[in-house]
Amino acid sequence: MSEELADLTVGLIGAGNIAHVHVAAWKALGARVLVHSLEGAEELAEQYGLEVAATLDGCLAEAEFVDIVTPSPTHKEIALAAIKAGKNVICEKPLTLTAADSHEVIDAAQAAGVRLYPAHVVRYFPAYKAAYDAIQAGRIGEVAVARFFRQASSPAGAGWYRDVAHSGGVIMDLMVHDLDQARWLCGEVTSVYAVQNPPTVDGISPVNVAAHVTLTHDTGAISHCRATWGATGTTFQSGYQVAGSSGVLKYTSNGDTGFAEELQDGGAGGDLLIPASTLGESPYLTQLRELAIGLRGGPEPRVLASDGATAVYLAEAARASMETGRAVDMKTFVQTGAVA
Repeated sequence: MSEELADLTVGLIGAGNIAHVHVAAWKALGARVLVHSLEGAEELAEQYGLEVAATLDGCLAEAEFVDIVTPSPTHKEIALAAIKAGKNVICEKPLTLTAADSHEVIDAAQAAGVRLYPAHVVRYFPAYKAAYDAIQAGRIGEVAVARFFRQASSPAGAGWYRDVAHSGGVIMDLMVHDLDQARWLCGEVTSVYAVQNPPTVDGISPVNVAAHVTLTHDTGAISHCRATWGATGTTFQSGYQVAGSSGVLKYTSNGDTGFAEELQDGGAGGDLLIPASTLGESPYLTQLRELAIGLRGGPEPRVLASDGATAVYLAEAARASMETGRAVDMKTFVQTGAVA
């Protein structure tokens, strides 16, 4: 247990897939975890030795802060309830489904004097942090062109994911990680151009779909993000290639490192949206430790609420670009309230 996080009680809201990796991290940090969820709380509590909070209000009353891991369309409502109760908040990505809602939550947190951090975990994956550090140190000179990709077995065959009003579609749900990475590594975004194939029809996402977004940055860099919800059984993969004036950075999660990953043991059959374990500390553990220390008044973490809101804003701009077939100028783009 970290001394900085002694006697920590976390209110975990939600009990789905991502809850498992969050619980593992909180347990590793020695935290007491209260779980509240409309479904699955008892099962999660039994599996990990947690305590069940029967009501959201009860959970908020007893927890030091909350960790929201519910489906995306509920993030805003739960975050606002926690803020009203005077609690600091960690919220899984996307922070909300629209930039306007993200800013509403941020404004509420500021007015209440509480902290709000979005869980953009890719900033904590060692390969992406290494790229950031290398760029900051000038190791590849001025960034010129960057490419990011992310693919997973499509969750859209069942549940709420196909309904774009609830999931935001493949850009908001999956690519939002790389939109954040592109901005983190290449600078603020000045224009966005996006295409998707097959297109979303009547608000329902195709089951198997790929989206491509091209970003122009204020540094002069250009980045390209590709996100794919593939056929059932598609293995989770991600990677990047960042070319600068004096060097290139490359990473792919399926690259041959000379080490055979045995910890997963094929358990998920490739049908899970969570990346396989890394060779070192879990990025979710690294992330939640840093965020929790920030919530207790320690150093600000590497990702802030404004970063979460900007990622959502970029996803909204991508949606607008797809609808018009034209690039979106971020200097003049007005939030549409549409989900991407």
